[in-house]
Amino acid sequence: MVFLGFGKYARADRIYALEPITGNERGSGRRTLVWVEGIVEPIVASRTQESILEEMAEAVEAPKRGRSRRPVLRHPQLFDEAPTDAT
Repeated sequence: MVFLGFGKYARADRIYALEPITGNERGSGRRTLVWVEGIVEPIVASRTQESILEEMAEAVEAPKRGRSRRPVLRHPQLFDEAPTDAT
């Protein structure tokens, strides 16, 4: 998922075009038109096309790297044998 600003997201693999907004059209949170597969009108993003492209590249690379896993912590007090009474 790519953050477009103001709570808007789009799937990275569904974005097929980015169009920078220029001139009088730009401003007040309007930076880029994002064309998304399955949506007729473009989404107005408050982020620049460069920042959206960077996030799209990260989203595409993430599955290739695999999911990061937290290290398994071993708690000796949970796994060691209980002390025996040596009386």
